[in-house]
Amino acid sequence: MPSFDIVSRTDMPEVDNAVQGAMREIGTRYDFKGSSSSIERTDEVLQILADDELKLKQVQELLRGHMAKRKVAVGALDFQTPEQAFGNSMRQNIVVKQGIERELAQKIVKMIKGAKMKVQVAIQGDELRVTGKKRDDLQAAMALIKESKFEHPLQYINFRD
Repeated sequence: MPSFDIVSRTDMPEVDNAVQGAMREIGTRYDFKGSSSSIERTDEVLQILADDELKLKQVQELLRGHMAKRKVAVGALDFQTPEQAFGNSMRQNIVVKQGIERELAQKIVKMIKGAKMKVQVAIQGDELRVTGKKRDDLQAAMALIKESKFEHPLQYINFRD
């Protein structure tokens, strides 16, 4: 029986490369001269440290640009609220999302069932498996999900006949 999986994975080595590129640019840009702005990654959390709110916004834009260059979906980044750090500096945590959250998975299942397609969708942890009798039905389900333009980046893998 044909099937495919819907997953949401972020390539962490590419995130590292984007962070390193942004740090290089921070080191060479004139407007960051003498500032203590930095980006650090621990597990799946990025932490931005900046001198003030203006520099924080500039570092965010730099990071978004480098993520886009590395083909890392910016929708996979969850920007937390900035907070005051030591002195007058600002700190912001960014969570790199991995996997499909339960609410989004249920929304996708409901959407496919509402379209009356001849496929079955099963939630398996943080991914979805879509099965059907015909390859065309699976491709129609994939097209429906792509059209809905979810904020969360989705990948379609393991397409089997």
